[in-house]
Amino acid sequence: MKRPVVIGLTGSIGMGKSAVARMFRQLGVPVFDADAAVRLVQGPGGSALAAIEAAFPGTTGAGGVDRAALGAKVFGDPAALKRLERIVHPAVAGLQTQFLRRHARRRAVVLDVPLLLEGDGWRRCDLVAVVSAPYRVQRARVLAREGMAEAKFHAVLANQMPDARKRALADVVIGTGRGRLLTWRTVRAIVRAVG
Repeated sequence: MKRPVVIGLTGSIGMGKSAVARMFRQLGVPVFDADAAVRLVQGPGGSALAAIEAAFPGTTGAGGVDRAALGAKVFGDPAALKRLERIVHPAVAGLQTQFLRRHARRRAVVLDVPLLLEGDGWRRCDLVAVVSAPYRVQRARVLAREGMAEAKFHAVLANQMPDARKRALADVVIGTGRGRLLTWRTVRAIVRAVG
């Protein structure tokens, strides 16, 4: 039996990727959430905790990773960030493989991965969908988040592939800046095309 069509869903911060992932779910398409998988492997009893503690002493506890303590050790240190990625990414990839096996008989599945195009995760996908909105919309969404500041927003953007580059690499762009109905129609058209 042919494997499901694997849709890679990505987009920069504040583009509306989570809302689009919910639309795929509403249309019956299983979605693997890479951010949720990271929280799972770093949470209480998570499979990556021991290795994270060994590499970054004092950053974990009974509640899992202390995000502030770990962030202080890796933020602005590319070598430390790479070390952390070498621990977390294989654990998340294992969960993604389990997800794909569990849904092997489905017509389509979505891999919701924020840094899909920055790494090699796109190789696992049959179709790459990039969620995008105009910069002014993106900025307003992000700055409305609790604890977000202009400097932090720009720091996050600096670590992500520019939106224009992502759109250029996409098989399809899902716009979220012109109303929910248009976004819904695009998502529905993708599901129909692969189903």
